[in-house]
Amino acid sequence: MIQTAGILFISIFVKIEAMMDIAIETPVTLTAGAVKELTRLMNEPGFDNSQHLRVGVKGGGCSGMTYVLGFDQKQDGDDEFEIAGIKCVMTRAHEIYLMGMEIDFQGGLNSRGFTFSNPNASKTCGCGTSFAV
Repeated sequence: MIQTAGILFISIFVKIEAMMDIAIETPVTLTAGAVKELTRLMNEPGFDNSQHLRVGVKGGGCSGMTYVLGFDQKQDGDDEFEIAGIKCVMTRAHEIYLMGMEIDFQGGLNSRGFTFSNPNASKTCGCGTSFAV
């Protein structure tokens, strides 16, 4: 009985450890809508397949920081991760601002584009592309 409990404990620990590795490897998540749109963009004629999806922040915007989302080459100081076959890069220093963020794509008539749901943001602007921590 004790041996079985020990095996169960080890099994749960390994699963938790594996989940922690996933969280560390993918600081942000992409919804199915975002994956579909990014895949569509990557399949456009002339797309440079050596580029990665860059997720980051830059100073500016009405709330202090603006989200960066676009295709770029990997740079020194970037962490690399993959989500649903999409190679992504992020400057290490940006992870503290974006850890746990979800990126979605809205394809409606009134609101079309990528949206950001950032649990680290203390304030966001009306258009949703700028935030403060």
